[in-house]
Formats: sequence, C-alpha cells, structure tokens
Amino acid sequence: MYVCVCKAVTDKQIKTAIDNGVCTRRQLFECFGVGSDCGKCNKHVKELLNQNPTDYSIMPSAVNQPLLNAA
Repeated sequence: MYVCVCKAVTDKQIKTAIDNGVCTRRQLFECFGVGSDCGKCNKHVKELLNQNPTDYSIMPSAVNQPLLNAA
C-alpha cells in the first residue's frame, strides 16, 4: 500500500528501512522524501515507526553488572 503518494513510497519500503535501522521520521524523510510535499502521510509514517519500537542504546545498562578490578 502506498503511504506517500507524492513520492510513491510504500509501507513495505518503510518497514524494510525500519528493519535496517532507520528509527526516526527525519531519517525516513532523508531516505525517501516522505512528508515533504503535502504532509498527509506523516501520521501513517509515525504509526509505522511506533509499531516497531527499537532500542538502539549506545551502551548497555550498567545496572547489576559486577565491578571489575574491585578490591
């Protein structure tokens, strides 16, 4: 199904991009140009992003980790 008619971008393209690490509307705009013309697709793009919550934390949580070299 077309999400962005102006740029001819489908939900499958957006889902594939999300699966490959795209996690913001800005990144989707940079990849496909979605939301740049009429803006009617922004709501659906946001829904697709919210369906695939990703946690790309830079560092793993240090909670409950043993201290190294603790004397």
